[in-house]
Amino acid sequence: MTEDRKTHLDRRAVALLLMCAGLWGLGQVATKVALSEIAPLTQAALRSAGAALLLVGWMRWRGRAVWPGAGTWRGGILAGLLFAIEFGCIFVGLKYTTASRMVVFLYLAPFVVAAGMPFIARSERLDRWQALGLAAAFGGVVWAFAEGFVRPHAGDAQWLGDALGIAAAVLWGGTTLVVRGSALARAPAEAVLLYQLVVSALALAAAAFVLGESWPAQLSGRSLWPLAFQIVVISFASYLVWFWLMRHYPATRISVFTLLTPPAGLVAGVLLLGEPLTPRLVVALLAVCAGIALVNRAPRPLRRPTAAAS
Repeated sequence: MTEDRKTHLDRRAVALLLMCAGLWGLGQVATKVALSEIAPLTQAALRSAGAALLLVGWMRWRGRAVWPGAGTWRGGILAGLLFAIEFGCIFVGLKYTTASRMVVFLYLAPFVVAAGMPFIARSERLDRWQALGLAAAFGGVVWAFAEGFVRPHAGDAQWLGDALGIAAAVLWGGTTLVVRGSALARAPAEAVLLYQLVVSALALAAAAFVLGESWPAQLSGRSLWPLAFQIVVISFASYLVWFWLMRHYPATRISVFTLLTPPAGLVAGVLLLGEPLTPRLVVALLAVCAGIALVNRAPRPLRRPTAAAS
């Protein structure tokens, strides 16, 4: 793979982006399946720890420094703690709600970033179309969330799982803002990811111990294969592919492909887990996808004033 920066998406980039969207849509399904044998915080800790080990091995193989400069540790620890709480919310939330609902709520994160970026860079204020996208997504999610109180399909505590999904989205967005607004913005992407994986592995393992999560009495392929999929394919391989794409292709063109992850996750939950597809959830999905499209909409170039006729 070359180090050249490209100005457009070629067929390889499109294929990799479609692959990433599909894999991330399957992530919640894999977690939900593994919960049958592995407690949520323990599973999240194992996911981070396993991916961190693979990432360290890959960085050493590539001859890259494992840790960035000393000035990044404050941002790295904060990002790692937010990352840990985010995945704690996701994994615990999946005990109470469906994977298809979780993936829709989780993709409120881009709107958290869009709303928070003006506090970091004043030049990145929301325009009216971005604000409309944020409002549309928020309205759709609120309407779907209310379903947990009217007609819950995942049990009486569905509202709790949905709320944890929304909290995870806020934390995901907060993690991105920390990375963008701290010294981590100048650190290699792999080192930033390693910070999040190592800190979250330690924090989640400590939380699992404090809360008394027991090690599974038995482990079978039903949980080990989904866990391995999360570690190797999602947390390690797909994130490295994403960082490579961000380094070599236009970020604005790439970001549009995040539109595909919520539909992929919803379809995976319905087809693989037999989860219900409710009208409210479909409306929320469409609202979130439309909102992401508007938030990532390229700004209209300013018109240059024409020269006055002499």
